[in-house]
Amino acid sequence: MFPHNIGLGAAHDPALIERIGRATARQVRATGITWVFAPTLAVGENRRWGRTYESYSSDPQLVAEYGEALVRGLQGRLTGDGDVVATAKHYMGDGGTYNGVDQGETRATRAEMITRHGAGYYTALNAGVQTVMASYSSWNDVQAGRDYGKMHGSREMLTDVLKDRLGFDGFVVSDWNGIEQVPGCTKSHCPQAINAGVDMVMVPEDWRAFIQNTTQDVEAGRIPVSRIDDAVTRILRVKLRSGLFDRAPSDSRFNGRAEAIDAAELAREAVRKSVVLLKNEDKALPLARGAGKVLVVGDSADSLSNQTGGWSLTWQGTENSNADFATGSTLLGALKSQLGAENVVYSPDGSGVDMSAFSKVVVVLGETPYAEYNGDVRFPTPVQHSRLHPRDLAALRAVSGKGVPVVSVLYSGRPAYANDLINLSDAFVAAFLPGTEGAGLADVLLGGRFDFTGRLSFAWPGSACSTGEGAGDVVQFPRGYGLSYARPARTGELPLPATPGTCD
Repeated sequence: MFPHNIGLGAAHDPALIERIGRATARQVRATGITWVFAPTLAVGENRRWGRTYESYSSDPQLVAEYGEALVRGLQGRLTGDGDVVATAKHYMGDGGTYNGVDQGETRATRAEMITRHGAGYYTALNAGVQTVMASYSSWNDVQAGRDYGKMHGSREMLTDVLKDRLGFDGFVVSDWNGIEQVPGCTKSHCPQAINAGVDMVMVPEDWRAFIQNTTQDVEAGRIPVSRIDDAVTRILRVKLRSGLFDRAPSDSRFNGRAEAIDAAELAREAVRKSVVLLKNEDKALPLARGAGKVLVVGDSADSLSNQTGGWSLTWQGTENSNADFATGSTLLGALKSQLGAENVVYSPDGSGVDMSAFSKVVVVLGETPYAEYNGDVRFPTPVQHSRLHPRDLAALRAVSGKGVPVVSVLYSGRPAYANDLINLSDAFVAAFLPGTEGAGLADVLLGGRFDFTGRLSFAWPGSACSTGEGAGDVVQFPRGYGLSYARPARTGELPLPATPGTCD
């Protein structure tokens, strides 16, 4: 598994993203599937959002560059053995919902929708993306006094803008049961969505009733036959372009081939490029080979589940154990491999350890996995890692200030306020959700051949109630920030503003 999008954004490397797209397409074709729901083109604005890690950046320009690169990587020529149909999603404004509520309301002006939330779609369309997925979210232009409602039911956005003005001639697919959120609709019945421009409907449970109801809508004239003809034409057009009528997917030379799935070295490279060094005092990093034993602390140090996050082997990612992953390594495993197992000692909570036996301590902090709305930190809860995950703070306190340099690594799907954790650490690495290849993280922690090159693709907050980059938000590290061994800087003691019980 490659790093999640938030980490890939920190790499600032569109060419890497295109290579990942090519590798992913081969992996998918090995399973017999020819269509993927990627790239996500959200411009994440509020860190409360449970899908923040699905956004490459809060910078529309980077999202636009990455969207184009991934579409080119995934689709290739569209008809090759290692090509898949890509999907630009979630159209549009899903990253800008009020208070970061997943599937909520994006309160944006028309200009903001065009220049900010639309940025990735222009480049993805130019790259020839064949399908677009409608967003669960809605759009309300409060300033203009116009509420466009749910995207799944917006003819202006799906047909007038996307198909007519932007010239998209592929097809629009709904999100999972997304039609039921359109006023007046259910999972099995939504003529509004089809009339708005949805061409293919994702109704995983109620599809039989949906077909029957939609047929009756056409017979009664509630859905014009011309709209059905248009939808069918678009779907057939994409199937023809992707070669489905020329060859069976099983004819691909990658079909069923285990070697087509192997992309470990590319994923390891992506990890190296996507982690960001936020602090490194008194040369706490790099870890030195042959310079004494290293103590590794933290529940996340030996957890591929926390390392990979949600949308991994399972939807939320919470059900996964290390044994479920066929490849890769945790950071603990990678450090043992590179330093020698005899030189690495693991203590989940750091308690009762004789610190004098170690030259360095690596504390691995981490969120537990989540996906979409289950990952929302709902207003007015403060977004502070140590408050949401107190065991991490306790483990760090158990080893900090004991005369041994402490290196902290944070796995997170969002930039979360962590000044208290950073102050307790001599070095601090934002690793986001790096995927299965913990060896890539070990590569940069040990230095030598590899330096830190990642730079933040989102601003890092300086208070528990700062969840974006707008007026009133406190930014500790700006977007684009990142240290390296070749480019050191002293971080010093960070301010610790009081964390209120709730954010007003």
